[in-house]
Amino acid sequence: MTAPTRAPASRAAGGRPALLVLEDGTTFRGTTFGADAETFGEMVFNTGMTGYQETLTDPSYARQIVAMTAPHIGNTGVNDTDPESRRIWVSGYVVREPARLASSWRAQRTLQDELAAQGVTGIAMSGTRMLTRHLRDRGAMRAGITADTTDPAELLARVLASPRMTGADLAAGVSTPEPYVVSPPAGIPVRFRVAAVDLGIKAATPRSLAALGCEVHVLPATSTAAEILATDPDGVFFSNGPGDPAAIGYAVDAMRGVLATGRPVFGICLGSQVLGRALGLDTYKLRFGHRGVNQPVQDVRTGRVQITSHNHGFAVALPDGSRPGPGASTGRRTPAALRTFDTVYGPAAITHVNLNDGVVEGLRLTEAPVFSVQYHPEAAPGPHDAAGLFGEFCGMLEAARGRGGADA
Repeated sequence: MTAPTRAPASRAAGGRPALLVLEDGTTFRGTTFGADAETFGEMVFNTGMTGYQETLTDPSYARQIVAMTAPHIGNTGVNDTDPESRRIWVSGYVVREPARLASSWRAQRTLQDELAAQGVTGIAMSGTRMLTRHLRDRGAMRAGITADTTDPAELLARVLASPRMTGADLAAGVSTPEPYVVSPPAGIPVRFRVAAVDLGIKAATPRSLAALGCEVHVLPATSTAAEILATDPDGVFFSNGPGDPAAIGYAVDAMRGVLATGRPVFGICLGSQVLGRALGLDTYKLRFGHRGVNQPVQDVRTGRVQITSHNHGFAVALPDGSRPGPGASTGRRTPAALRTFDTVYGPAAITHVNLNDGVVEGLRLTEAPVFSVQYHPEAAPGPHDAAGLFGEFCGMLEAARGRGGADA
């Protein structure tokens, strides 16, 4: 363990003196922001310049302390229109300078008040750049925030006793407890019925499908293949979500049961990792993950590059078991020989890669209507380069109907 690094205290007004301590002993000092309590989680950073309310309410951030690299957070307040789920899911929040005022006509509350009302502990501190560089070099790690002690060693002991992200099944805890339906807006006829397995789904996702004429039946994460197919769907969607894909074997089993029917399948983020495991690939934890709205992803079939919205700390390994990522020996290019592989469901291909580090970003069965991407086509927040993937899925549903549908 290296000697702890101590960043200067924040100059932000308000709040009690607070500590942020990483599991390697690195210590930051600031002031409380949001709820005045103690919290623990995996320390990660988000590079988005906007969309903090959507980030806070994204279930994929469950059990994570999120540091924002944008220096000024909270200036547009919060409202009841933009949340992506029923509550804030981050376990802690780190900002450089919280806004003193909410300056948007859409604001209904300040970010400070919303964090406090939902019991989310944060810290305002001037060392967010140093924190981000440290996580980039050392990787995501456990951390804690508190105002109850000024002794870093005392907080560090509690950080080291907190759970790790590897091996964590978090999807079932953030998923809907009961099925519900999202119908197309008024004036848009129902064209397809889609079963969406909620592994941590964002509200913008079923809305995006509904806008294209899909009646979306959102189902709990632990739904079996039989329960999914009982909705008589034209196709099945597996959503984003938090935690380790290796820990949610129930979702992998459900995916395999659906794949066996030949129905169209679309997965994103955690859903893409579930597809990868169902196809026989391994998954692994990235050093610091991809979180933000500026990740360059290339479609290796066409060479086209999209700037995409990401939130994941795990990834799918290559067919030979190698693991792209920062510092990995595979570098930033996926060898052509590793882009295709055989599965029990037919031949498959890696279709997309991250141009920063070579991480697998897309999978597809080449002879069946099944595909996935590691990023968020619904954005919310982020660029809309990949929004057309929902239309591509609907095209698969239409084609399957033209062929007389899949075997039930």
